[in-house]
Amino acid sequence: MSEQPCDSSAPTLFTWEFATDPYPAYAWLRDHAPVHRTTLPSGVDAWLVTRYADAKKALADPRLSKNPQRHSAAAHAKGKVGIPGERSAELMTHLLNIDPPDHTRLRRLVSKAFTPGRVAEFAPRVRTLTDQLIDAFEERGEADLIHEFAFPLPIYAICDLLGVPREDQDDLRDWAGMMIRHGSGPRGGVARAVKRIRGYLAELIHRKRGDFGEDLISGLIRASDHGEHLTENEAAAMCFVLLFAGFETTINLIGNGVYALLRNPEQRAHMQRAVEEGDERLLAAGVEELLRYDGPVEIATWRFATEPLTLAGQRIAEGEPVLVVLAAADRDPERFAAPDVLDLTRRDNQHLGYGHGIHYCLGAPLARLEARTAIGTLLRRLPGLRLAADPEDLRWRGGLIMRGLRTLPVTWNSTGG
Repeated sequence: MSEQPCDSSAPTLFTWEFATDPYPAYAWLRDHAPVHRTTLPSGVDAWLVTRYADAKKALADPRLSKNPQRHSAAAHAKGKVGIPGERSAELMTHLLNIDPPDHTRLRRLVSKAFTPGRVAEFAPRVRTLTDQLIDAFEERGEADLIHEFAFPLPIYAICDLLGVPREDQDDLRDWAGMMIRHGSGPRGGVARAVKRIRGYLAELIHRKRGDFGEDLISGLIRASDHGEHLTENEAAAMCFVLLFAGFETTINLIGNGVYALLRNPEQRAHMQRAVEEGDERLLAAGVEELLRYDGPVEIATWRFATEPLTLAGQRIAEGEPVLVVLAAADRDPERFAAPDVLDLTRRDNQHLGYGHGIHYCLGAPLARLEARTAIGTLLRRLPGLRLAADPEDLRWRGGLIMRGLRTLPVTWNSTGG
């Protein structure tokens, strides 16, 4: 690994205390070590990029490959980069792990499912799911919004989009829950869940070859059958990463967003007015600020230098991992005025919450739709929504890429008995 001067005053990263509030540490890094070498909890050495301008450049730099095979220590770090279990389950060939031209080909095939028109067609289903979930706990007057709302909503939505039959969706929900529960613990638990999902997807792809629908999996199979050269492993890997990215990012977007609103009463009242007045523009702007302020993806997925390069004065050797810290970049005072303040009316909010460049999150339009619908409906249907726990007692999942609450207990003015 390239050398970097040691600074004993550097903050300690990736502890439970850090996970609770990483922003002071990221502020220190932006000021003193904007491209910082660190050893991750997995034992892998990597560079963290924390300033907005550097992060935006790095996200679009073609010298930073998404392919883990570019890692100079790939054999030594086997299984320590990427999603646990994806290598053994033959799920490596997906959009988070490949570069052009394969990335261009696969993204083109999937992008048809996430056009504004297709997402708009999906809006009624998202509204129905949202209302059904709230119906289940509305009269109770209390709920855990993570487990009872933010978690199941995107699971069922992405299952519908992929074409997972309704009778199978609870199984996917259980396996996805295993990934969430074990995400910050032993990687074996995640790997077992990945293996089960891989087996199910292989079976589902086989079934759909004889019974096409209008869903995404059917579309991928049709493309393969019409000369697009999509292998079964590619199809399974694509479905897996859409499922994985499609539920965990949205869980955190809804959970983090609602939590931020409940901690900022004036901004929550502002969002409440937008909901009551049906101001979709203001609601959409509010979701963008929630994405910037405490977004679901703390650190962008892995990148590896394909040649020696320099970032913010630091020399990075070929094969070294580079991790762009989106959470730090989106609190950079050089780009955002009063960045630690939640301001739902913020203008020119060009945050990096869903990335930048050719790897910009494909499912961002669907996630935004789900967040607008979920948060707007919660505020409309649950008057007086408020935290039912001391913020200091809440715990955050301590993963590397995602940032989200384990639980979010809330209460409201119930009309039930």
